[in-house]
This record gives sequence, structure tokens and C-alpha cells, in this order.
Amino acid sequence: MVHIANVKVRPRKVTTPVPCRSELVAMLGCWAATGDVLSTDPNRCKMVAETLFQCMRTAPVAGKPHKPAINYHLSKLSKKAK
Repeated sequence: MVHIANVKVRPRKVTTPVPCRSELVAMLGCWAATGDVLSTDPNRCKMVAETLFQCMRTAPVAGKPHKPAINYHLSKLSKKAK
């Protein structure tokens, strides 16, 4: 048996939950299995695409809300103009 002194173990990275993960996996699996990437055939991927669409419509937004960068850029322009 090998003895290793001073072994350091990193903690696992905290992963954020991904909304609609299972629906997206099902969609990609359907595309890979059938080749119906436009999801038009009702017998193949259309129902899976509808499920993913409904999930994405109702999924909560993770993280901070996105601020538009236009105000930042306008303030930079106004400082240069002076």
C-alpha cells in the first residue's frame, strides 16, 4: 500500500441548475436518432420540440438580469466629446 503525505482534495465545483435540461437532451437525442432537425414530422420530433418550447417559455431566468450596455457606451462617448 502506498502512503501519500499531505494530500489535498479540491471541493466539487458548485453547478447551477439548468432549466429544461431533460427536454433539451430529449430534443438533441431525437434529432440525432431521426435526422428531423427541423422538427416538422409529427411522428418524430414535433412533440419533443413542443415540450422544449413550453419549458423554455416558463423557465425562470438564472443569474442576474442583463443590463443593456448602451448607457455605458453613451457615457464613454459623452466624456470623449468634452
